[in-house]
Amino acid sequence: MALITRRSALRGAAALTLAATPLARALASDARALAFRHTHTGETLSVAYYRDGAYDRDSLARVKHFLRDFRTGAVHDIDPELLDILAHVQGASGVAGTFEVISGYRSPRTNAALRRRSAGVAEHSMHMEGRAIDVRLPGVATARLRECALDLQRGGVGYYPASDFVHLDTGRVRCW
Repeated sequence: MALITRRSALRGAAALTLAATPLARALASDARALAFRHTHTGETLSVAYYRDGAYDRDSLARVKHFLRDFRTGAVHDIDPELLDILAHVQGASGVAGTFEVISGYRSPRTNAALRRRSAGVAEHSMHMEGRAIDVRLPGVATARLRECALDLQRGGVGYYPASDFVHLDTGRVRCW
């Protein structure tokens, strides 16, 4: 016979409450897809990156190429969790649109060059690991996009209102 503690009962109640929200039900669906437009290259990509209980390898390869360092052409694996964060933020925003990508993967060379021009570029940027992206979502104010990301409590969230974009990454939870 299982012993039910107060703590396990509270955990269970919290899980049921979360699972009952429309957003949670929508995000729990098996298929996950995103659409992108790169602001520097003009390229677009619509991709179903997760289906049938697994990440789609071919779709991840397309994302990897799309989010390449557009300055050097260098490519790097993109953390699938980053795509999940984007899908969750989009779901929370209520706008099923196309993300405008300002920056995806950055090679160490590109990151160093950007760092020389701006104090806002981290020396060990998660962009160099394929774990960060700078985006906006037309139809959603960047302040609202930031709120949606902060509410998730998944990874880092940077807000750049003057440049009109939000930075998202798969690192520890933090904001700036």
